Amino acid sequence: MSDEELTIDELARRSGVTVRNIRAHQSRGLLPPPTIRARTGYYGPEHLARLELIRELQAEGFNLKAIERLLAQAGGAGREVLGFTRSVLSPFADEEPEYLDAAELARRFGTDDPELLARAEKLGLVVHLGDGRYEVPSPRLLRAGEEVVALGVPLAHALAVLEQINRSSQAVADAFIRLFREDVLTPIEQGAGGPEGWSRAAAAVERLRPLASEALLAGFQQVMTRAVEKALGEELARRSGGR
Repeated sequence: MSDEELTIDELARRSGVTVRNIRAHQSRGLLPPPTIRARTGYYGPEHLARLELIRELQAEGFNLKAIERLLAQAGGAGREVLGFTRSVLSPFADEEPEYLDAAELARRFGTDDPELLARAEKLGLVVHLGDGRYEVPSPRLLRAGEEVVALGVPLAHALAVLEQINRSSQAVADAFIRLFREDVLTPIEQGAGGPEGWSRAAAAVERLRPLASEALLAGFQQVMTRAVEKALGEELARRSGGR
């Protein structure tokens, strides 16, 4: 018997997975069958690797049914799919959230109006944690709002603009996701590229992060320039017509 071959009891000790769960994984097709010799099943490194992969997928929040479906679609590229999943689920933003109490939040908002605070929560600008504590997922966005309010813009108007930003950003995000699913993910799911295709998809997700932000900012700058020029022209025409 090779040193790499393990009985089910030895596999359980090495993997930290109980014999009962190993047998359950086999019955679901999550674990390849062992090699049978003299009525004894022997397992190898591929079984250890698969058990580790299952445990990592469960840690990422996948239940066994979802893992079964994912591994069936992956065509042997389970490790690559796990890397792709982690890339997709990691946040696009690189900001660390801030935490404020109600008094500090009211000071920075310039008001303690409960209706405006509820509106800010609905828009995701702040998250109520209970006991008068709030999380600010994007401190940069909150600082931008503070500066707008400091210019004399009412908070209600600033929140209305944020609501429009969210709607427009959602449309842009949906467009990028549609491109990614149709042109990157669908060919991989159809078998193109093999296991390496999932690694390329994970790399594409990483590249998509700065590309999406850069494209959105560049497009907004062009649109904003045209909007300012148009508004300035209309204002000059109005003032000239009033003389």
